[in-house]
Amino acid sequence: MVDLILRVNRLHDHLGPVPTTSRWGRPEPGPLPPPGERMRIRATVAAVSGALALTALAAPVAQADGGYGDTTITKVVVDGDNKVSVGTSSPKTIKVSVTAKDDSGIQGAEPFVLKGPDHGYFTTGKPSCKATSSTTSTCTASVLVDPKVDYLYNTNAGTWYVDAWIDAKDDDFVWREKAGSFKFQRASQLTVNASPEPVKKGKTITVTGKLSRANWETGKYAGYTGQSVKLQFRMKNSSTYTTLKTIKTDSKGNLKTTVKASADGYFRYSFAGTTTTPAVNATGDFVDVK
Repeated sequence: MVDLILRVNRLHDHLGPVPTTSRWGRPEPGPLPPPGERMRIRATVAAVSGALALTALAAPVAQADGGYGDTTITKVVVDGDNKVSVGTSSPKTIKVSVTAKDDSGIQGAEPFVLKGPDHGYFTTGKPSCKATSSTTSTCTASVLVDPKVDYLYNTNAGTWYVDAWIDAKDDDFVWREKAGSFKFQRASQLTVNASPEPVKKGKTITVTGKLSRANWETGKYAGYTGQSVKLQFRMKNSSTYTTLKTIKTDSKGNLKTTVKASADGYFRYSFAGTTTTPAVNATGDFVDVK
């Protein structure tokens, strides 16, 4: 009974009040989202509400993080490299893997909760756990993000966290908020055009381009202003790019600079990325120098 109280109170403390709008939890006026959407936000609330009623007077609400026994979470990986880039049209499946250990082995896991800036909130499906040893398992689950139908705001981009609950075979368990982190980013695009082509050696080459990123609220890409971008060059028979200079995008995300023609090769722009926007390289543009 004590174990049940601990689990229910901890889940209640984590979930908080049920949102009345989107599954992102953003408080806004207007009609409720479809039942299916609301169910995806907090489906577990209904499952434990009865237990909460029975245990509310039996024990105080537990604080975030905790558990029972020797269960530990040792690793959290999101989408392979802890970076998720979402554009304006194509759905994106986010895969979450949590590795945990216990001396008795891992029994299973509850759906992982993903939380980010400005009330960003998603829950995965039920994780599937695969043992890598008698004590350790990796539990994996995913959630589909569709920018066309989900309530994505530009302010949701940034550092997100994974909350995880893992159960062991001997009834030990561990609950961790912010068990891992990842970048949830607005997809970026970068173009380049070097002209004239061909060009005489020593003459001026003008290199233009544009850096843009997904605007989730309009469903279009828009210029990313005031960002430092590197102009790079590689010789025709080389595979390595060298940085020639660094310039900034203008108020519309445009890039423009000049260089002197010296040899056949490829020009490209390279953007290192930010917390909210992933790194991107333009496809090299070949210039034939006569």
